[in-house]
Amino acid sequence: MNACVDSSFLVSSYIADAHSALADQRLALGFSIPITPFNRAELSNAVYQQVFLHRITLVEAQQAWGDFQRDCLSGLWTLVEFPQLAWDTCVDLARRFVPTLGVRTLDSLHVACALELKAQRFWTFDDRQAKLAEAVGLSTSA
Repeated sequence: MNACVDSSFLVSSYIADAHSALADQRLALGFSIPITPFNRAELSNAVYQQVFLHRITLVEAQQAWGDFQRDCLSGLWTLVEFPQLAWDTCVDLARRFVPTLGVRTLDSLHVACALELKAQRFWTFDDRQAKLAEAVGLSTSA
């Protein structure tokens, strides 16, 4: 069984915030969690944006990014290719759910990747993204 995650979950895994304890609890469950190049790009931007926002120092951001890279090498995350069909799935999700949920493109793309990677769960701390995941049948709980 696998779970897909978005950048909010990944950030909480590497930078202490209100959701870090829950992220750690879910990681401890031992699910296989695929990480695409999209996840890596989003995480790197989110981590270094914390420096811009003066929430962490550059050294702390570099440490968080280094921890993520080490976890990728150790197998905590399963590195996978971006599923190309996710683009079409993202378009479909936009047409079906943006009018009622107001999700952004990147939110739809995260959920589309989860669907194409055959995830059973989708972990996020973004309320609208969670609603989209639940609307398409993905569990957002542990």
